[in-house]
Amino acid sequence: MNRIIALVIVVVAVLFLGSSTLLVVDQRHVAVVYSRGGKNPAIVGPGLHVKLPAPLQAAMVVDTRVRTLVPTDPDRYVTSDKSDLLVLPALKYRVTDPLKLFNETDGDQQSANERLAAQLRAALGAALGKRSLSDVIANQGQVVQEAQAAAVGAAGALGIEIVDLQLLRIDLPQASADAVYKRMAAAREQVASDVRAQSAAQAAEIKADAERQRQAVLADANAAAQAIKGEGDAKAAGIAADAFGRDPGFYQFYESLQAYRSVFKAGDVIVVDPDSEFFRFMRHPDGNAVSPNPAASASRKH
Repeated sequence: MNRIIALVIVVVAVLFLGSSTLLVVDQRHVAVVYSRGGKNPAIVGPGLHVKLPAPLQAAMVVDTRVRTLVPTDPDRYVTSDKSDLLVLPALKYRVTDPLKLFNETDGDQQSANERLAAQLRAALGAALGKRSLSDVIANQGQVVQEAQAAAVGAAGALGIEIVDLQLLRIDLPQASADAVYKRMAAAREQVASDVRAQSAAQAAEIKADAERQRQAVLADANAAAQAIKGEGDAKAAGIAADAFGRDPGFYQFYESLQAYRSVFKAGDVIVVDPDSEFFRFMRHPDGNAVSPNPAASASRKH
């Protein structure tokens, strides 16, 4: 019975020693094998490897795929105009130098993630701290580029390559969101008021210019009309003078007809002697007498 127990103990010990000397690395990883105290580190690739049992030798398995670092909660940052922002970044990275990572972290990969997260916060804080809130909202791409460029050097010291950086969320804290929104709305309203004022001034200038042009056109038209009327009056006077010179009796008859039309068209009551000179062309077509101005003898009474 004692022999069986001893045999089991020996088998277990052999299996334990055998398992501690075998190292299996898959294709997604590499391993850094090192001696006690972190001495003599060496990289081994995917496959089955043999090493000394612990604690003589140990191994740190490193994932060489692209990984994503996302904080649990958004971090608070302050812009140049003292506005608070809650930013949630997503950093994609991969380990390109496992030996450097091992030497910088003493084989503790968790500390590498913490240092990388701290470097990312510092880079984002520097990029956001020199911009106003409106500038951050309008130029998020530039903020990401500056932060990524700043984080590349610090990550390289850990043997890590920065692949990509994105901002998943940019929010305002609830306590200051309403005040910021009101300030932005007031600024937009001021811009709108300025645009309306400029538009009103331009409209008034256009109307004034149109009115000046209208007055100029009317003045030119009135001047042309007066000139044409003057020419017409002159021609009419010439024609009348020529007609009077040719047949004074007909001219007097025509003028008397015009006087009758003007007097009787008004519809007023006229008190006049029927035998007056005014009605002489009504009594006879030739007027029975020559009168230089038949309309002069008419009188009107209202």
